[in-house]
Amino acid sequence: MSPKDLELGMYVHRLEGSWLDHPFWRSRFLISSPDTLDLLRRSPVQAVVIDESRSKRPPGRRKPAAAPRPAPRTPPRPPGERTSLVREYERAARLVNKSKRLVANMFGEARLGKAVNSQEVFVLVDELAASVARRPDAFVSIARLKTKHEYTYMHSVAVCGLMINFARHLGLSESEVREAGFAGLLHDIGKAAMPRAILDKPGPLDPAEFQTMKTHPERGFVLLSESSDVPEAARDVCLHHHERVDGTGYPYGLEGRRLTQFARMGAICDVYDAITSDRAYKRAWNPGEAIQRMRSWHGHFDAGLLESFVGSIGIYPVGALVRLESGSLAVVTSVNPEDPTRPPILPLRSLGNGRWAAADHSQSCDEEILGIEHPEEVKVTNFEALRAIALRIAAGI
Repeated sequence: MSPKDLELGMYVHRLEGSWLDHPFWRSRFLISSPDTLDLLRRSPVQAVVIDESRSKRPPGRRKPAAAPRPAPRTPPRPPGERTSLVREYERAARLVNKSKRLVANMFGEARLGKAVNSQEVFVLVDELAASVARRPDAFVSIARLKTKHEYTYMHSVAVCGLMINFARHLGLSESEVREAGFAGLLHDIGKAAMPRAILDKPGPLDPAEFQTMKTHPERGFVLLSESSDVPEAARDVCLHHHERVDGTGYPYGLEGRRLTQFARMGAICDVYDAITSDRAYKRAWNPGEAIQRMRSWHGHFDAGLLESFVGSIGIYPVGALVRLESGSLAVVTSVNPEDPTRPPILPLRSLGNGRWAAADHSQSCDEEILGIEHPEEVKVTNFEALRAIALRIAAGI
């Protein structure tokens, strides 16, 4: 329905249109105050889908006829088993390690001038797509837990998983999902042609080094063009994932209308994983901060696609170690679709000597999460055992 037809007590299920400029972080919420109702009516939101079953109108008010719901944009997941998070977490961890080895080998062969083995990539992408179909939260969580020393290769694996999940969220066909994953895995292959001194530099690049680095999309495009069976989408994303919709990106300064959907998706997934990862010269931003900053970079991303991307991911991955505003630590046990910044958590308490104990059960997060912590940096030596507890809770075991 139109925002002007909204009333107090209605429960917002989804906001249609561009969300970049409206004031709401959550996608689902109760219109409980006149201020919220006024903000919605004045916002640039094009349409609102209301959940009548969760609406709470004042007594005596007649419930208006429900607006017809639009057809779901996300198709059913491919046939296959729906596994527990614990089991899939273990499978995803093995698959991520396998993927990292393949990408490292692929970069090494590219440095020697060898063409990409497309069939090997397709087989891996199929495995990754199947894992994401079974439990996207498991694979995306694992792929994000990388160290700064393995960033180059793990970044490609993480972007692959994000692209697959994003494509399914957008309701693309399975063949397009497969192409999106292929594109994500190979989007940075041009970095294989970069001097190691630049690629491994433990600090920001100087202007001359940055100009060299900016050639990696074109280098990658040339490399992928040497293999006839590489999908067009992969070459497209490789060449254009640093373009911006306002035309200020590189290598060609193309504006949004000249960029394909795959290229605009790749730009979002690439930046999100980059800024939420520890680098040799920069600490990661926490996911909530990363999304807020990406939203503020007007003209950088396709605004509608960015909001769809936010809907496709969990801001804080299940199994992640997080720091709370109070200074205490906790492990994330689930997602909160109504407020992604405050997922259910398993609080921890220190036992001394690097060992921590978990609470008996998960609870709602009543304070702000400051960010994701790395267990080794905060000296949580028994983190794997604590994460296993959180994953059992998540899986209902």
